[in-house]
Amino acid sequence: MAGQAGAGWDEVCPLNDPIDEIRRVALVGKKDLRRIDRGPGRYAGAAFGGAEWTVERVPAYDGRLKVFSGTANRELAQEICDYIGIPLGNADLGRFSNGEVKLMVNESVRGDDVYVIQPTCQPANETLMELLIMIDAFRRASARRITAVIPYYGYARQDRKTRGREPITAKLVANLITVAGARRVLTVDLHAGQIQGFFDIPVDHLYGSPILGDYFAALNLPDAVVVSPDTGGVTRAREMADRLGVPLAIIDKRRPEPGLAEVMNVIGRVEGRNVIIVDDMVDTAGTIAKGAQALHERGVGDIYVCCTHPVLSGPAYERLAAAPVKEIVVTNTIPIPPERRTEKFRVLSIAPLIAEAILRIHEDESVSALFQ
Repeated sequence: MAGQAGAGWDEVCPLNDPIDEIRRVALVGKKDLRRIDRGPGRYAGAAFGGAEWTVERVPAYDGRLKVFSGTANRELAQEICDYIGIPLGNADLGRFSNGEVKLMVNESVRGDDVYVIQPTCQPANETLMELLIMIDAFRRASARRITAVIPYYGYARQDRKTRGREPITAKLVANLITVAGARRVLTVDLHAGQIQGFFDIPVDHLYGSPILGDYFAALNLPDAVVVSPDTGGVTRAREMADRLGVPLAIIDKRRPEPGLAEVMNVIGRVEGRNVIIVDDMVDTAGTIAKGAQALHERGVGDIYVCCTHPVLSGPAYERLAAAPVKEIVVTNTIPIPPERRTEKFRVLSIAPLIAEAILRIHEDESVSALFQ
């Protein structure tokens, strides 16, 4: 539907239009998707002075889209449901006396398009079993399609054999999710992109970089440089540097054993610059802490750290507290306990991105268009 700027909205979208409700409006030529609220038969919109605008009309929620959540990140699941405009699915998750997962789904899902929100974060074994059991329950309850929405895909770091007798846990988890009954996977910033190929079902891979990039673009840091904490993250850091229009530097490090990191060299000019260290996740924070210290010793300005997944296990909080870092910017794919969320942390919500992807999957629209 197209019109000229300044035209009355009621002239273009009359209240007696046969479509009862529109859930969102995409303004062609704009990358953002704007949510609008209305009752049955009502529309809302905006016109741009001197420019032609086009409105994409999206079918109303048909009652067949249902979102359920495990216990890993119910706050994120609720944000997603609030954005879509539907209630969170009614299901009770508990434990039997011996610790086994107990699930009771309290509403019918027969013929529904079901989305299960569950990052497989710590405790990883518990959250993974909850996800598998929920998928199995919905499959046996005759759901039309089950999509596993996994904001953080655990067990992803062992994605290949680097020595004899090692497992490939990323593939094992993919098999488990598929066999349980999932027909699609929606995830965010996989540790390695090739994990998508471990699935024999469709995988929609979302990226947290636009959300993080928009935040730093709004900060407008003077004389900034993006730093990759290791050579394996250069592609990710280069994408952020291109997005912000700043140079790239790399920390060359040696890892003597898992969980330990030793900084060797910094490649690129960083002296006097404000630094943004970019990674997909922060686990024990050894790499980030030592990298920040090495940069500090080289006379940089303010140091910012950003990542999509705040795993933050073991001594991570203590290391970050002691590191010469001004701010740690993360998304809420994994919840951070309130008592651990210090002034250094800035948590950005990824719920709108996941919610838009869910709506597009449900309505058979392009998900990749979100990043164009």
